[in-house]
Amino acid sequence: MVANDPAAPGWFPGESVIADDASGHGPLAGIATALRVADGRPVIVLAWDMPFVSPELLIELRRRGSAGVDAVVPLHGGQREPLCAWYAADAAAVSRRLLESGERRAVALAENLPRVAWLEDADLAALGDPQRMFTSVDTPDALAALGGAYP
Repeated sequence: MVANDPAAPGWFPGESVIADDASGHGPLAGIATALRVADGRPVIVLAWDMPFVSPELLIELRRRGSAGVDAVVPLHGGQREPLCAWYAADAAAVSRRLLESGERRAVALAENLPRVAWLEDADLAALGDPQRMFTSVDTPDALAALGGAYP
């Protein structure tokens, strides 16, 4: 898991936590770090504040990623979701170049990759409720209010 929060080791006890290579450089730095740590393998990125993403969506990201694209990114209601996406190993070089240019936005990576597969609303609907899957949940109370449970 890539995270800079000092509390991160308690989120998933027993899992290793790796800080961003470029702390303070936004979500793009987290993706770049994940790609580096993956050591030439693709990654699925999932932001910690999306607890309702379905396993079916993650499976579909990986399946579509194996078709020779650079990224698979959901596109819900016209909103790109680069923090719930699949990235090929080759995206590492592009992410580093973007960070070196001062870019910090995660969506910039998808905007700068030549072959991006977009999972649009019709595709997403078969994998779960898109509105719920991409709801940002930032506190245990907010999670409970949405019917989720914190361990």
